[in-house]
Amino acid sequence: MDILVQKFGGTSLKDAESREYAINHIKQSINEGYKVVAVVSAIGRSPDPYATDSLLSLINYPNGKQSKREQDLLMSCGEIISAVVLSNELKQSGLLATSLTGAQAGFITTDDFTSAKIKAMEIDRLVSELRAHDVVVVAGFQGQTRDHEVTTLGRGGSDTSAAALGAALQAKYIDIFTDVNGIMTADPRMVKDARTLEVASYTDICNLAYQGAKVVHPRAVEIAMQSKIPIRVRSNRSNEIGTLVTGSTDDIEGIEIPDRLITGIAHMANITQVKIEADQPSGLLHAQIFEAMASASISVDFINIFPSGVMYTIPEMLSEKAERILLDLGYQPKLIHNCAKVSIVGAGMTGVPGVTAKMVQSLVSAGIEILQSADSHTTIWVLINEKDLVTAINALHQAFDLNN
Repeated sequence: MDILVQKFGGTSLKDAESREYAINHIKQSINEGYKVVAVVSAIGRSPDPYATDSLLSLINYPNGKQSKREQDLLMSCGEIISAVVLSNELKQSGLLATSLTGAQAGFITTDDFTSAKIKAMEIDRLVSELRAHDVVVVAGFQGQTRDHEVTTLGRGGSDTSAAALGAALQAKYIDIFTDVNGIMTADPRMVKDARTLEVASYTDICNLAYQGAKVVHPRAVEIAMQSKIPIRVRSNRSNEIGTLVTGSTDDIEGIEIPDRLITGIAHMANITQVKIEADQPSGLLHAQIFEAMASASISVDFINIFPSGVMYTIPEMLSEKAERILLDLGYQPKLIHNCAKVSIVGAGMTGVPGVTAKMVQSLVSAGIEILQSADSHTTIWVLINEKDLVTAINALHQAFDLNN
C-alpha cells in the first residue's frame, strides 16, 4: 500500500465548510492511488465548545482539583469527537472510512500525564483497517500506557502523532494542513513581504520551530527527519503543495534545497530576563540558582554564565515566582520584563563570517537595544525589548533580503 498521513488542525475542522476542504484533499489523494490516514486535532479553538482549552475550562483549569490523569481523560475527548465527526462526513461523501482513538491506532506512551512520550507504535490494527477502508481517521494528541491509562502528548501533540504514524507506516509524505500556505520567512502578521518557503531542510525548520515559529511542532520534524519521511506544510483551503521539508531532494524530481544564508526569522515574546551577580566568583551560585529553578519547574532559556554571576530568561508569567525564590536564597536579582527573543536561522551561515555583524548593525541602525545574545552554527539569538519586536523583525528581514 502507498500511504499518505494527513494531519488537519483545529482551524481546518472548525466548521462544515472547513471540513469539506479537508475531505476534498483526502479524496484527491485517494484518487491518486493512496490510502490515507487522517490525523485530527480537536475542532476549532477556544471558545469553540469542543476545543481543548474549552474542555479545560469545564474543570476551572489550572485551578481545579483534578489529577493530571483525569485531565488527560478530559482533554482526549476533543480529538475523539473530531475523529468521529470527520469519519461520518467522509462516509456521507461516498468514501469507505472509519475512526480510531490514538490507543486503537497503536500509540503506546509513558505515564507522564499531559506530556507523555511515545514508547512504541503497535499498528497491526491500523494496517488492517487501511486494507479495508479508503481512509482511517485517527484522533491525534493521545495514546495509552501499557496499563491502558489514557495519555496526551502535550501541546502540538497532533503534529507528533502524524509524524509517528508516518514513520511507522513508511508513508510517502506527511501532510500538515493548517490555515497558512506553508512556512514563511517570518510571521506574516508582522512582516508584510514575508514569503512562503517552497522547500527547506529538516534542520532549519526544526530550529525555526524551537525558536517560536508555530506552523509545525519541532518534535514532529525530528521524527520525520529520523525516518526520512518528507513533510509538506499546506493550506487546507488551497491545492498548492506549500512548503516541502526534507533532508535530501535526490529522489524528488525538479526540487532542490536552495543555497541560502538565512532561511527565516522566528521570535518569542512575553519573556523576562533575570541577572544575578555576586561580589566574588562562585561556582556554587550557578549550581544553586539552576537547581532552585528546576525544583520550582521553571524552565530557563538563553543562558549566559560568567565567573561572578549568571543571566537567563524565563516566561513572563513565572517572573514573580522566580524572583521570590531568588530573594529567599539571599540574592538580589535584576529583572527586565517585557522582553522578546528574535532568532535568525539558516544552515548556510555555518562558517560564514559577518553574519552576526550584519544582524547587529541592522538592529543598531533601527535604534534597537540588544540586551543579550548567543549563537550556534545555524542560529543567532538576540534579546530585545518587546516594544521593538516588529521593528526588529522587519529590519532583519530586509537586511538579509528574505523577501526575494
